[in-house]
This record gives sequence, structure tokens and C-alpha cells, in this order.
Amino acid sequence: MATSTFRNKNDVRPKKDGAAKRRHCLVQHRRLVGLGVPQEEVDAMQPDKIRELLKEPSKTIKKYAPAEAEK
Repeated sequence: MATSTFRNKNDVRPKKDGAAKRRHCLVQHRRLVGLGVPQEEVDAMQPDKIRELLKEPSKTIKKYAPAEAEK
């Protein structure tokens, strides 16, 4: 019996494949656009920046609300 893989939980846990990761990033992308962030800005952002903005949606709305009102 292979006890080393049984004891090492990191080796046996399910891992996200590439398609699921891209799908999740796309959902987060759409959520950020829905909060009022301009599409062009979201397209240029890295995934970690998108996640950071989604952690506190009320702050994100306040930050980008004046830009929406000016247009």
C-alpha cells in the first residue's frame, strides 16, 4: 500500500483543470463589469487584481460610480 500518497493530502486532493479555471475567471470578469468597471479596464487587468476588486464589491462600486456618472 502506498502510504506516502495517502498521508500527503496535497497529492490526492482534486485539482482544478485549465477549462474550469478559465471559466471561473470569465465569470469573475463578467461580475466586475456588472459592478460598473469599464470593459476595457477589466480586459487589461490580471486575475489577481480582479479577485481583489471582487472581495469588497461595495468599495468597487463607489470607486467606479463617478466614472459612470460622467459619461
